[in-house]
Amino acid sequence: MKHPSLISLACAAIIIPATAQTAAYEQGALLNAADLLPADLLRGPSHRVREQVPTDGYMAHFKIDTDFGVFEAIGVPQVKRRVVEAEAIRKLVETSKSDLFAEGLKRSVAQPIDAVKNIVTNPVDSVKRAPKTVGHFFSKVGSSIERGVHKVKENSSDGRSPSAGEIGNAAKNAAGFDKAKLDTARQLGVDPYSDNARLQEEMDKVTWAFFAGGLPLRIGAAVASAGIALTATEMVGVPEETYALTQSELALRDQRSLAAMGLREKDIKDFQIQPHLSTTRRHRIVKSLEALPGAAGRGRIILLANSCKSAEHADFLVSALSMLAVRQLGGAADYKDLRVFGRLPGAITATGTLEVPAPVDHVTWTEQVASFARRDDLGTAPRLLVHTGKLSDAAAQGFKDAGWQTQAINYPVR
Repeated sequence: MKHPSLISLACAAIIIPATAQTAAYEQGALLNAADLLPADLLRGPSHRVREQVPTDGYMAHFKIDTDFGVFEAIGVPQVKRRVVEAEAIRKLVETSKSDLFAEGLKRSVAQPIDAVKNIVTNPVDSVKRAPKTVGHFFSKVGSSIERGVHKVKENSSDGRSPSAGEIGNAAKNAAGFDKAKLDTARQLGVDPYSDNARLQEEMDKVTWAFFAGGLPLRIGAAVASAGIALTATEMVGVPEETYALTQSELALRDQRSLAAMGLREKDIKDFQIQPHLSTTRRHRIVKSLEALPGAAGRGRIILLANSCKSAEHADFLVSALSMLAVRQLGGAADYKDLRVFGRLPGAITATGTLEVPAPVDHVTWTEQVASFARRDDLGTAPRLLVHTGKLSDAAAQGFKDAGWQTQAINYPVR
């Protein structure tokens, strides 16, 4: 599974002022996977995390050998998702070899349900009604944080006849396949909107055979750590309601929530079509903002989300907001204002402290980190860097010398 290389996440997260520096700087470190992950995540029935893990000064870049190809992951939370997905794919592949799966395929062909019959007789209308993947219709956002997400032209009105594949996909959606697939994802403990193409392929194949064949699908939980089953929320950060509501239902729920916060209708619409925000990412952002009811500036965060240039940048923002939400809900802080510094979110507490969440793996004292720590547009309020992972000794000392307090917390799972 390929991801665009992140030479430095801070290049996109932080706009750094030009300053003269005299200190000696560090480079990214080469770590062992065991330094970052618990033993039960390093190896499993379907995967093995490669031992050497390079970092870019902020994030660790993992490679995971699986029975289904090499998966790449940036950051510890994504490793957890990929490990769970590898096990889920194994379960799905095993299920597709079963006699019950074969029976489901046979019955789906011999006795198609009414919704499928309707699509065969009215293919064009059915394809038009089917939900479309937003990434196919919208281009990347611009380089600056601004209102507006650029659209690309749709290809659905070009006059051609729909292909067999398009009709098949429309059938699945119109027939209620979406709810059946959500149930499959829930049983496996995976994100139903994951960008793992192999996982999506296997979920589609297995779910369709059982659903269209009128058979119950019981795969069993695939998410486990040290032999103890975990919920998807605990392991990979998928809110439970993500499985209970269809994609359109969840979008409507989030739209209404953002409107109740007083956000502009145009900004909400742009948020819903942002190409790098999956359905799950959008919902997690909304849930985090809901957890901060006393904080002004939530509209600034949506504008920041609308400007994400990649899935990795979106994941960084999702995790940063989750950190703030967890601290608010746990009583560690009471946020009154949300700010954006370049592309990095921050929050002002009731006591006047500026808190900056940093969902990172291993921070070294690079020139970029030093420039951020010493930037002069953060005001004079006390500053707290709340971070996951670890700071190198030089980074910890550098932040201290620049007037920061630092606090390490666990990776967010909310």
